[in-house]
This record gives sequence, C-alpha cells and structure tokens, in this order.
Amino acid sequence: MKNVQYIASQYADLQKKICRILEATDGKSTFTENKWIKEIGSGLTCVIQQGEAIEKGGVNYSFVEGSITPIMEKLLGGKANHFSATGISSIMHPQNPHVPIIHLNIRYFAFDNGMEWFGGGIDLTPHFIDVAEARAFHNQLKTICDKYNDSFYPQFKKWGDDYFYIPHRNETRGIGGIFFDRLMPDKKNNFEQLLDFTIELGNAYPRIYSEMLKKKSKFNFTDAERKWQQIRRGRYVEFNLIYDHGTKFGLESNGNAESILVSLPSSASWEYNYTPEVNSPEYLTLQFLRKDIDWLNYGV
Repeated sequence: MKNVQYIASQYADLQKKICRILEATDGKSTFTENKWIKEIGSGLTCVIQQGEAIEKGGVNYSFVEGSITPIMEKLLGGKANHFSATGISSIMHPQNPHVPIIHLNIRYFAFDNGMEWFGGGIDLTPHFIDVAEARAFHNQLKTICDKYNDSFYPQFKKWGDDYFYIPHRNETRGIGGIFFDRLMPDKKNNFEQLLDFTIELGNAYPRIYSEMLKKKSKFNFTDAERKWQQIRRGRYVEFNLIYDHGTKFGLESNGNAESILVSLPSSASWEYNYTPEVNSPEYLTLQFLRKDIDWLNYGV
C-alpha cells in the first residue's frame, strides 16, 4: 500500500483547484472548510451554499484506512483484512432549474493482500433535458477516455447507464456519463496512467460545470419549473440514500456522516403521483431517462 500517501496528496491538491474554479465562476459565495478526524482517518469537507449560481455544493476529500468488516467486504467484492482508501467526491446543486446537477467521484483503494484499484466517474442530472448539452458533455468525456484507452468510453458509459439507475422508478438518474470501478493497473494502463486519468477527470469537472453555469445560470425560470426542479431533486435523494455505493460504504466504514450526506440538496419535494402534461418539457425529459441512449449521435 505504498502508493496511498502519494495519491492522497495529489487528490488533496486537486480538491483545492476544483473549489477555486467553482468559487470564481459563482462569483458570490466561497467554500467553507471543515477538517475532520476520526479513528478511521481524516478528510476535508468543502461546502458552498446560497451562491449566485450554486445553491449547494460539496467537494469532499478523504484518506481513510482500517479493518474490513463482512459488510464492507461484500461491498468491495474482495477478501482482505485491511484497506486504505483516498478520493474526492463532489456534487453541485444549482439555483437555476435550467442548469443540471453534476457529480464527480474519483477514488483509490489498496488492500493488504496486494490488490489495488481506481474507481469513479462523472455524470450529469439535468432537470430539463438539453440534447445539445448532453451531446457536448459526452463528447468531452469520450475525448478524455480515448486519450488513455479507446475502450474506456463505451465500457464506462454503459456502466454509468446501469449504475445511475433508479430501479423502483424504472428511470435513469439523468443522462449518465461514465462510471468505473475496480480499474486495476495492467500492461496497457499502468499505475501512473490510471492515476493521471482520474486526475484529468477531476480537472475537467469544474471546467465543464463552469461552462454550463456561465451559459444558463441567468436564464429566467417560472415557479412551475422550480417545482419540477424540487421533484427531480427528490429522485436524486432516493438514489443517493438507497443505491449509491459510496454512501453505503462511507456510513458502514464509520466515515464522517455530515460529509457523506453533503451530497443531498438543500431542499427537495415529493408530490404524490405527479404526472406532467403530455409533450411538456417535463414530460419530454422523462422520455429521455432511459439507458443506452447514444448521446454522441443523438439528433445529429
């Protein structure tokens, strides 16, 4: 587990860069910093609230290690006695319903049995689907993936569609992105290349979102559109609390609960059996919340 400290320092520096870029884009609020230390390890939770463009967002960094419990062993899918892990997790909830929610996670696990891997991804959850925006988003992710391995994007895009899915609603959380786990060094992608891949995703994250905020955060919106945003946030909460592996692992490993749950929006709503008017923007958005849409070529 000799690489963990090195990766942890890289991710800690990246967290600072992400925060500074998003602060500059928002132009009003800044990130508060909360350093936490627990028996399992330590981390830095950075939170921005009530900004000009960002209603609530978190950029979490952590470095933890400890013994593996039976439940953790099941979640991790491997047998070992001790683990070390470091990573960044971030979610941004915008003020404006026309701006999507965005999520980033990059992480590294090492075990005392010699096994190590990277995981993570970026995905987008629009309240209203913008096909051109979705196409541009996936193109940017494909460009990064192709730089390292031309099999990454199709493989990780499919994985993202399957992972960011809400079975009890029979809908995807948003338009997906990429998701990967247990990505181990091999002959084609050595340790440094995989680390560079995760760091490049981390650097792309605030740049991608800043472009969206600059374009749409000043758009006018109605009370009805704000209501729809609240309902879609409710779906986001359902996924994070029921299905998200990171939330489950963080709570099971006795991580910092406030940092783990900072991913939730400031407000959300659940209206019983809400049904949008046929052919409304809300209705059309629901038609896109399905797996295996080829966003790179959709509408071209």
